[in-house]
Parts: sequence; structure tokens; C-alpha cells
Amino acid sequence: MTRSSTRAEVIGPLTVGPVAHGGHCIVRYEGRVIFVRHALPGERVRVRLTDTSQDRFWRGDAVEVEEASAQRVSPRCEVAGPGGCGGCDLQHVSAAGQLDWKTAVVREQLQRLGGLAWDGEVEGVDPRWEWRTRMRYRRDADGRLAMRRFRSHDLVALPAGGCPIAAAEAIVSVDEQLQPDRRIEPGPTGVPVVTEQAAGRHWTVAADGFWQVHPAAADTLVGAVLDGLAAQPGERAFDLFCGVGLFTGALADHGVQVWGVEYDRTAIGLARRNLADHGASVRFSVGDVGRELQRLPKRTDLIVLDPPRKGAGKKVVDQSIARRPRAIALVACDPAALGRDVGYFAAAGWQLQGLRAFDLFPQTHHIESVAILVPPTG
Repeated sequence: MTRSSTRAEVIGPLTVGPVAHGGHCIVRYEGRVIFVRHALPGERVRVRLTDTSQDRFWRGDAVEVEEASAQRVSPRCEVAGPGGCGGCDLQHVSAAGQLDWKTAVVREQLQRLGGLAWDGEVEGVDPRWEWRTRMRYRRDADGRLAMRRFRSHDLVALPAGGCPIAAAEAIVSVDEQLQPDRRIEPGPTGVPVVTEQAAGRHWTVAADGFWQVHPAAADTLVGAVLDGLAAQPGERAFDLFCGVGLFTGALADHGVQVWGVEYDRTAIGLARRNLADHGASVRFSVGDVGRELQRLPKRTDLIVLDPPRKGAGKKVVDQSIARRPRAIALVACDPAALGRDVGYFAAAGWQLQGLRAFDLFPQTHHIESVAILVPPTG
């Protein structure tokens, strides 16, 4: 069906359907799907259309709520609603409601993309406010600190009280430039570095490099990986997409011989320094994981996969399976990538032995998960 619509048109009231991955709910209107932000399932809302350029679906914001869900709360931040900052898309949802929301998303993505049922629940992790330890801002035309609007390069200035999910001592960059901070030091690889603590160790990390931004995230994920793999001293492991060596170090501290692979040369240099005390029990390769994996030993006992948001992909999954490990831990920061990658394993007969999902990005739709996969039996 073809229907013309202006960008600012408000339609409704409409009944809100289930949640969808990406911070939206599904609303159906005249046979068309609309992905609506700032709504909750079961509500009756009026929707301002924000994008009608697609034939298959539209996008919109709930701008008036006529019948509210019991899980609706008032956002803490004044720029968190329609037309405001694009960072926090779930501030209108209660803490319990956010866990329900994210649980529904993980279940739907696993079923639709991986063909697997999951009856678990997303686990909450404190703190829920003032948790983000790294912040990236822009400056608007008036010189104020600002964030981007959703799906836009337009900027919205921070409120007077600042961003409510930013940690009090967050490392800050403005217009891609790191701001002076007493914790930033010259690095051994020629880049500014900071020191983080997790898994019983101190870690040197590039100040603008990757590290989990929730203060409890690194320990939470390490715990889930170690518990799921039940690593034994003397076993061998690959840590793929290893970064500065977090999972490599956690496994090595349990007596496992680990080979880490990472495409970021700076991160590998820091990983080697972070784990120099383990000597020959840890090794590292730098380069594309799919390519470097072909050069690693043909057998290993365990594998940790911690890919970027797009997921490991079929090539890396197939190469990992070919090493015949007894278990693989897949760390996923995107439920869609999790569903696709788990689906690749399932197609090869591998079983999802366990899955834990964590709300390590409160007030946003993002989720971290740890899946434990084992080879077919018999």
C-alpha cells in the first residue's frame, strides 16, 4: 500500500504492540509497521512520524500517551524524550520494565535469527545511573556540550545538571579530542593510556580505546565466561578479538595456556605488557581474526569469542568449530548478532548449553550476553 505522509504528521491514538530490537515498539497502522520510540507495549499513544521514506516500515515517536503502561515512569533527563538526545531510549521505562523489555528482545532475536528458545531473564547490574565511565560529546554552535539526536547529526545541548548516566569521573572526549584528565598518562606504545581494574588485575588501556564502560561490566563478563567454560589448569584456549587481554589474563590466571588474536595493534601491544608476568603461557597475534585463526594450532580445548557489535560471522564460527574445542564462550553486545552467530553454531549441530544476559547499559536498549556452546554429543 502506498500512502503519502509528511514528516511532522501526528497519527493516532494507536495501540502499541510488542518491543522490537533497537529501542522501539511495533505499532501497526493501515497495514504498515511503524517502529515507535518512547512507547511501551499495551499503551494507547499518538505518534509523530519521523521517517516515512521506506516502503516496508515507518519510524515515529510517541508524543502523547492517552493510556499509560504501569511500567511507565518520568524520565530523569529533560532531553531524553522525543526529539531529544538519542542516547537514552528507555528512561521512560521502570527498572523492572527495562529488564522485561530486554528479556523479550533477547528471546525474540534468538528465536527468529537462531531458531532457539530461551527461558532465561536479563540480569540487572548496579549502578543504574552515573555508570558510563567514558563519554563522547560534541560542541554545538553556541559552544555548549551536546549529544546527537537519534538517527541525526543534529545536536542537543546537555541539560544544566549534565548527563545522568555519566559517571562522576568519566573520561571525556569532545569533538573526538580527549580532555585533560589526571588519570590519563603517556603510554608505552606512544598513545595516552589509563589504568583499569578487573579480574584481580590492573590493565593498561588506551584512553580512547575499547574498555567496557559500565564499572561492573568487565568483572561480570569475566565471571560468566569462567563459570561457563569451567577451565582446567593445563588446557589450551584461543581468545579471539582479545583487546588488551582481559579474558586471556583471566584464563591464564587459572592455569590455561592462551593464544590471543586482535586486529588492533595498539591493543595487542598493551595486552603483551599487561600479561608479561605469564611469559610463554600467553601468546598474541595481531591481524584480522578470520585470517590469523587459520595460522593458529589446529586443536584447542576452549575458545572465547568477543567480537565487535556486528558479531563473529560465519567464517570465524566455522573456523572455531573446526578446532574441535570442548566449549566456546561467545560474548555478544548485540542481540541480533548473538542470534545470527548462535544460529551458525546450531546449524552445525552445536548446542547452546547456557546463556546469561546482563543489563550493563541501563536506560538504553543495549544488552551484553555470554553464550556457552558445546559440540554435539554422540
